[in-house]
Amino acid sequence: MKLIVGLGNPGEKYKNTRHNAGFLVVDELEKLNWPSIVLFKPQKLMNRSGQEVKKLVKKYPLDRNELYVIHDDLDIPLGKFKINFGKGPKVHNGLQSIYEQLGTKNFWHIRIGIDGDRGGKSGEDFVLGNWRPEEREVIKKVISDARGSLALPFHRQPKFSLKPGQPVPKLRVKP
Repeated sequence: MKLIVGLGNPGEKYKNTRHNAGFLVVDELEKLNWPSIVLFKPQKLMNRSGQEVKKLVKKYPLDRNELYVIHDDLDIPLGKFKINFGKGPKVHNGLQSIYEQLGTKNFWHIRIGIDGDRGGKSGEDFVLGNWRPEEREVIKKVISDARGSLALPFHRQPKFSLKPGQPVPKLRVKP
């Protein structure tokens, strides 16, 4: 089984922000039919994501190589993404929360590049800003490419999508 967590901020206010790149990828992954995959979008603000991730990791007997966290990354240009084990951006408060709660960085990071013309904005203001129309077209392609890259190792596994307040399903694994 794999746990795929998309980071973002819940609510209408943040729905179209760059910081919700992880949510956007999970929304696309929900369209695929993967067995034994749990898709999750934490419903706490980004900086508290670690609390919910820790609950799920405790509930499931996961190896760290079965945990994938999808997030925006200002260290990567818009239009690019990277998949790294144990390596994320220099600064990301949502990931910092997860690192503190899990006591490790050793899990898969799906790093969605969002850096571009910031127009003099700080990193924090930029990530909390809405996508510009020209950025939307680029990010759609990146999401599609990231989805395809993730699909390769998972194409034979089922998917679960957890909604806020929904209990975690119990899985029976057949030998």
